[in-house]
Amino acid sequence: MDVAGRVVVVTGGASGIGRAMARRFHADGARALVVADQDRAGAEAVAAELDAARPGSALAVIGDVGQDTEVAALVARAEEAFGPIDLFCANAGIGVGGGPETPDGDWDLIWHVNVMAHVYAARHLLPGWLARGEGYFVATASAAGLLSQIGSAPYAVTKHAAVAFAEWLSITYGDRGVRVSCLCPQGVNTNMLNAAPPGSPGAAGADTVRVTGAVLEPEQVAQAVADTVRAERFLILPHPEVLTYLQRKTGDYDRWLAGMRRLQSRVLGGS
Repeated sequence: MDVAGRVVVVTGGASGIGRAMARRFHADGARALVVADQDRAGAEAVAAELDAARPGSALAVIGDVGQDTEVAALVARAEEAFGPIDLFCANAGIGVGGGPETPDGDWDLIWHVNVMAHVYAARHLLPGWLARGEGYFVATASAAGLLSQIGSAPYAVTKHAAVAFAEWLSITYGDRGVRVSCLCPQGVNTNMLNAAPPGSPGAAGADTVRVTGAVLEPEQVAQAVADTVRAERFLILPHPEVLTYLQRKTGDYDRWLAGMRRLQSRVLGGS
């Protein structure tokens, strides 16, 4: 897809990868850019920046994408302002550390933000896209969705589910004009990577990505997204080595699991 002249929505657009994607698509000529986030100040700042460059081309919408009614309101507000949405980037996400002992409330929260937000968006976008015969859905998952995440079962599980839902969308609607890409980076220099307290399960996950590959800037990831959307490929891999890891996993699952246990010992000191 050439985004020039298109209407684009980016959730989690107030900072990090989302902000970088909003800037990238706007610079590439998107007719309108909707910046969606719970962070009102951040979303409005990004929208104001884009609108200053091209008046009337950007809008901030504040809401919780983990709630179906608020995703419906986001889609309606974007279409009211700019017309049909061409490209929807389901980018908002959170991290929760821990394993089965993680409280149910945390499991519920991460499930709704990392997975159900994608389901809700598709629910409200698909009727229009199928009627028009085109639409593009970009799901932000993680390399953890193809591999796993040391120190965080909720993150690994929900990112696997995000990949699976993106695959399902592509399989089910790809021949009806709906294109799908799935973003699976490793380490990116964002608040999610840097904010975990030392010694916490979240910090273990951050340490894992730091020792397994380069930490990219959000702008590098946004460029990879733009390039992949232009080429209309499914997997977006800003860290190319993730494909090698995935091939090793599928080529010898037991060997890969043993390697992940060794990596866990390296990061967690044998825990």
